[in-house]
Amino acid sequence: MIVADGIYYALGLTAGGLLVSYLAHPWLGLPLYILAAFCIYFFRDPERLIPAGPVAVSPADGKVVAVKLETATQMRISIFLNIFDVHVNRSPIAGMIGEVRYTKGRFHVASREECSTENEQNVVTVRGEGTCVVFKQIAGLIARRIVFNKQTGDLVAKGERVGLIKFGSRMDVLLGPEWEIVVQPGMRVLAGSSVIARRSDSARESLAQARELPTEARELVHANA
Repeated sequence: MIVADGIYYALGLTAGGLLVSYLAHPWLGLPLYILAAFCIYFFRDPERLIPAGPVAVSPADGKVVAVKLETATQMRISIFLNIFDVHVNRSPIAGMIGEVRYTKGRFHVASREECSTENEQNVVTVRGEGTCVVFKQIAGLIARRIVFNKQTGDLVAKGERVGLIKFGSRMDVLLGPEWEIVVQPGMRVLAGSSVIARRSDSARESLAQARELPTEARELVHANA
């Protein structure tokens, strides 16, 4: 699949290349044709296999550049997207869009730590299944256009497409204490298919339920684990 924006950009650049080739010289339109091909590549939107279970998936393709304590009760995972990554963003969990807040700011290089607080960004809160996850679409040095296709009150599935950031950017994900982080800096992740955290409270609930089973049933559970 190709995002519609990429098709529009590619058509415009191709038309410009044809015009330059016609008015000047056929080879002079080549740079515009190359840019048109890059737009098709950049705005690709591949299908992804969404993992089941009590997990949070990455909302963006890219490289994990930070995993750190953001507040007393929240961990932050920061993902840097270069211009060669897929830039379609997806919801990390299933639930309802509780809040969408767009904040103007600066345009630092998206890999820098201060981007999380100083850069222009769109902050989205998703609430569902007893948890709340916040993710930030953050503009970078080149990326100046953040797209978000949902509204407050909309229901989203885990891994559902929700928008994109054009031409290089950053994505921050804030997770509460009920989540166990399973990624670390340096790892590459894919939007919708890479697990970034697991519900630690669900693991405890499963263990408590297993303890309440008869001895024969517990043995069967352990044998199939």
